[in-house]
Amino acid sequence: SRVVFIYHYFNSVPFLVLAIVYAITRYYEILMSSVCEKYQLKHLEYDILMFLHNNPQYRTAADIVRVRKSTKSHVSTSLKTLEDRGLIAKKTDPVNKKHIELDLLEPANEIVRDGLLAQRQFTEQMLRGLTPEDIAVCKRVFQQVCSNAEACIKQKG
Repeated sequence: SRVVFIYHYFNSVPFLVLAIVYAITRYYEILMSSVCEKYQLKHLEYDILMFLHNNPQYRTAADIVRVRKSTKSHVSTSLKTLEDRGLIAKKTDPVNKKHIELDLLEPANEIVRDGLLAQRQFTEQMLRGLTPEDIAVCKRVFQQVCSNAEACIKQKG
């Protein structure tokens, strides 16, 4: 495979990690692109719908920007498009007018359903052949690598 070739060619863990991340990300993008094309959505619009569905504890534009590490202007533009298409609604808090919560509307359900199917397909295919123990180890390792990367970003940024 391409990942094994890159590892043997460069014989370097950093290249292997980058090759793995690239391959996984590329396949995820391919699967999600089919949903985006079907519903004529930009990737960020799709990502926002799925984020709101998968993370009900995060309900504001600020949450999306902070948690997903997206730019405020891109999130704002995407939210406007999603609202114009009747896929989300913005609900202003009566006490704090600056606090605006986002709700998925019924027309978004079909998109979310297809997105969940694509995410399930991605997960099943990426974890094919792994035991539950293998998956637990991978999860632990990836969480630690991600934590290390975020700490490095904070330190350098």
